Amino acid sequence: MGCFFSKKSKRKSPEKEERAPTTTSAETASTGNAVPLGNNSEEAPKQYSWDKREKVDPKDYMLTGLKDVTVGRLPGKLNGQQFVIQECENCNIYVFDHSATITIDDCVNCRIVLGPAKGSVFFRDCKDIKCVVACQQFRTRDCKKMEVFLCCATQPIIESSTGMKFGCFQYYYPELAFHFKDAGLSIFNNNWSNIHDFTPVSGETNWSLMPEDSPVLDFVPAPDPESDFKSVRVSADPARSIVPLTKGGRRKDSEESCLFVFFAGEYTTANARKLIDEVTAKGFVLIQTKEVSMRPEDVKRVFQSDADDLTEWITKGPVIALEMNGDGVVEACRNIASEVFSGTKLFVSDNKNTSSRDVDNFFNFADMQMGL
Repeated sequence: MGCFFSKKSKRKSPEKEERAPTTTSAETASTGNAVPLGNNSEEAPKQYSWDKREKVDPKDYMLTGLKDVTVGRLPGKLNGQQFVIQECENCNIYVFDHSATITIDDCVNCRIVLGPAKGSVFFRDCKDIKCVVACQQFRTRDCKKMEVFLCCATQPIIESSTGMKFGCFQYYYPELAFHFKDAGLSIFNNNWSNIHDFTPVSGETNWSLMPEDSPVLDFVPAPDPESDFKSVRVSADPARSIVPLTKGGRRKDSEESCLFVFFAGEYTTANARKLIDEVTAKGFVLIQTKEVSMRPEDVKRVFQSDADDLTEWITKGPVIALEMNGDGVVEACRNIASEVFSGTKLFVSDNKNTSSRDVDNFFNFADMQMGL
């Protein structure tokens, strides 16, 4: 805003007496006998919100043409911006931050870790890539020989790509849980094994699932102690992974599964993680997880005869559901529910004769809800 008050100078120039220039508003406040200048003062240009934004250097959000180096971004460097990786060869790349989208083009023989992306991660024309990726949408096009430890909220898509192998995301660094939240991703919505091949070839298999015991760090090593990323405490221990390790689309070891559902509450996520620890410690296997919102009509369709008791519990937020598998798992889950989670709002399959129906009803609903 302009300032319309000033004060005459009491000093004379050697040539003639001049009026002092217009003062700032701060200076005006200190003068008690200012006089209006009328049209002699000029109004300062207006400031808009976009004028105050910090200038962005595109080079800070891309890695281009690198070879035989360890590079990336430390936590707090991207803060939800888009990121580009292109034409890199034999590099170790660590992006320890959340982003909007990430595109990776024309890279060869690289090891890559990508923190959670709110949108898509898109690999194009890449070869011999080993990576850890968390994103809303995962796509590849014209890629060869990729090994991907993936957390993807939607169905991963490959196109004109061969030699693709997928495993469940298993990774930890201290800020990762916050980055998932900042990216709007749930650690329980992971469709890593549900691959859609957009260009299948008759008689050929373009993708497969990695062995269950594949150690992540054998594929994507932790940062070198001498690198700029030595301060980031990384772990690929499944027990510490932010995303639960699931069996996914691999063949189940048992015909008996159990549906365990936590309704929204103060400790829902912590309770789900504790259940996984309790059940897996007894030798059972986590097959899949989902976090979705439900309406009263959804509750009736999914839980059927138990719906009346559960409808009021869905009003506080999404539910977290888990499918556990193994002989005797239903009885074990019911015992854990009564011993460990007494007083918690939850649903557990009643018996092994109806538990498969419970699992199918819930996860079919969840897949439709998420457009899978």
